[in-house]
Amino acid sequence: MALQPLGRLVSRDFKFDFIRVRAIPFALSAFLVVASLISLAVQGLNFGIDFAGGALVEVRSEQAVDLAELRGRLNSLGLGDVSITTFGDTGRDVMIRVQEQEGGDEAQNEALRTVQAALGDGYELRRTEVVGPKVGSELIIDGALAIALALIGIMVYVWLRFEWQFAMGAVLSLTHDVITTIGIFSIFQIEFNLNTVAAILTIAGFSINDTVVVYDRVREMMRKYKKLTLPNLLNFALNSVLMRTITTTFTTALAVIALVVFGGEVLRGFSVAMLWGMVVGTYSTIYVALPVLVYFDLRREDMVGTVSSGSQEVPEYERGPAE
Repeated sequence: MALQPLGRLVSRDFKFDFIRVRAIPFALSAFLVVASLISLAVQGLNFGIDFAGGALVEVRSEQAVDLAELRGRLNSLGLGDVSITTFGDTGRDVMIRVQEQEGGDEAQNEALRTVQAALGDGYELRRTEVVGPKVGSELIIDGALAIALALIGIMVYVWLRFEWQFAMGAVLSLTHDVITTIGIFSIFQIEFNLNTVAAILTIAGFSINDTVVVYDRVREMMRKYKKLTLPNLLNFALNSVLMRTITTTFTTALAVIALVVFGGEVLRGFSVAMLWGMVVGTYSTIYVALPVLVYFDLRREDMVGTVSSGSQEVPEYERGPAE
């Protein structure tokens, strides 16, 4: 059987009634957001070396690592809390994190040298990092500020590009994406570092791209189909671009899955955040950004440049989106 393009194998004539069942996704979204906030309040985030401060050493052993023996050896150095984790398939790669030391950067560097000396010649040094407490706290503030400014900038852009109802829907959708993504890192205690912040900002851009495409179709159809009720028009607009949304998310996810599988421990947080963010971003475009327009009482009179002539009538949504 000859291979066919994906667009021919999957029908583009979708007729799903997303708006009618909006209460169920709203409840699911509320549960995810509340669970994320509770987890953040109770156990917080597992900050990486970028934010928490301290020293990090990544090494590779000549043979499989005996974690109990290595942990006992490093804990006897008197450096406080020492975290040891293995990664990779061979059991030879080890990441060692030493808590922040009193005495500033010089004490941190001394702790790093002490760990390297205790490891001996059987370990190959792959990576070292040292971050002071002041730098870590500043990075936390800067990371939070970057995310907040990105959300504000997106809201202003959408407000100017469309109407205030669209801006509010976009911000609610993006806030949902950001909170649930951070919540995943809190619930499963995945290391949260600067790479994760970069992933969250990338997710915001990816999600708003989908949202703007759907919003643009809604505005176009509000000017064109005067007889459709708002819920039916929103369904009409969403179904008309659904194949494009699914294809974009699927093809991008393939590259991110490759990062999850082969990217290694250094890119683990970034790739996990990206993969989850793409899924939840597509979900929020469909079930958050669009349905909330019903509650914000979006009207055709609010649309700038609405024309009164040349409009078309579609008696029933069930006729499906036109090609």
